[in-house]
Amino acid sequence: MSNPNNVSLNINHELEFIDGHALNIPTLSILTEDGDIHPSAPAPDISKQTAIKLYETMRFIRLLDERMQGAQRQGRVSFYMQCLGEEAAVTASAAALDQDDMIMAQYREQAALHYRGFTLDQFMNQMFSNELDLGKGRQMPIHYGSKALNYMTISSPLGTQIPQATGYAYGQKVKHIDAKTGELASTIDNVTICYFGEGAASEGDFHAGLNMAAVHKAPVIFFARNNGYAISTPADEQFKGDGIASRGVGYGIKTIRVDGSDALAVYAATKKAREIAATQGEPVLIESIAYRLGAHSTSDDPSGYRSKDEEANYKACPIERFRKWVVKQNWLDDAEDIKAKETIRDDILAALKRAEVIDKPALEELISDVYDTPIPSLQRQYDELKTHIKAHPDAYPTTAGRIK
Repeated sequence: MSNPNNVSLNINHELEFIDGHALNIPTLSILTEDGDIHPSAPAPDISKQTAIKLYETMRFIRLLDERMQGAQRQGRVSFYMQCLGEEAAVTASAAALDQDDMIMAQYREQAALHYRGFTLDQFMNQMFSNELDLGKGRQMPIHYGSKALNYMTISSPLGTQIPQATGYAYGQKVKHIDAKTGELASTIDNVTICYFGEGAASEGDFHAGLNMAAVHKAPVIFFARNNGYAISTPADEQFKGDGIASRGVGYGIKTIRVDGSDALAVYAATKKAREIAATQGEPVLIESIAYRLGAHSTSDDPSGYRSKDEEANYKACPIERFRKWVVKQNWLDDAEDIKAKETIRDDILAALKRAEVIDKPALEELISDVYDTPIPSLQRQYDELKTHIKAHPDAYPTTAGRIK
């Protein structure tokens, strides 16, 4: 019998409404706070090499965040956003991917980029918008991008990457579809992961992107970072449903909720999600639950909307939780770990000092590759800008003396 409404009728003769929390969604957790495996949890399938790289990446990002938060307060950079409290969610998910999978980030996923190989100097050059910045100084700090590392350049408008990820992932799938049957003929080589916060899930792009992915079966992993706050708006003022995971189920997408401060749980969930996307050619939604330990950004003061008592309830560190497990595997020496942290701090400060004295990009870099040949309106705007800067050189000290 045809089903034009595409619903499961399940005829009932009693008047009954379904509550918004009727669906029970469990949260995957593997590691205890003491770094042990829960007795009922499956043994982690992760190599020593991957585990060490995962830990070292989280360690590096925590130290980078500390230093750059301080640099912003000193006036050396204009803006910064920390990954504080979400290092495990971001790093472990990136570790579960193939190097050639596409990453479309929001703005708090610098750990995923470093795991891929983005260097300390590349981070600093971007944040100082100097002439070595891959983005040619056109973006505000922390809006990273790397074509070589398959990391799409970050865009400030919230949620725009979500439908873009669906389209990109569908493009990855097309070459694996049998022209005669229209079915998937082979495992998809690479998939796309799309990161966003629970606040971005309130944008229209979220709903359009997920519905399109579900209908067209795009091999995309939607990774929702539910960290409790969209800037200053708590989750209970953003939505009344059961988190973000329930929406994935509503759109007909395979969904899992995971403890985002548990690196092993995130790794296992993302590994399985990638397998589903690559072999079945369809989307997966992962909702990560991890508290945002720091402010939304350096422009934010969380004391205005949450208490110290609340923050104290969530002070457990995801990096320390994973470190304890790694140590128990005899894969990490405490003394060497402490020494490495001091070396990293020195390296970060040295890289900062190098980057802040490198010249800014030449003014013509603003339009040099927007078009093959600048269109008249763009050229006119550029000429007007040069005239304005020459007329007010004191207001543009780093640029006025370099205009050709």
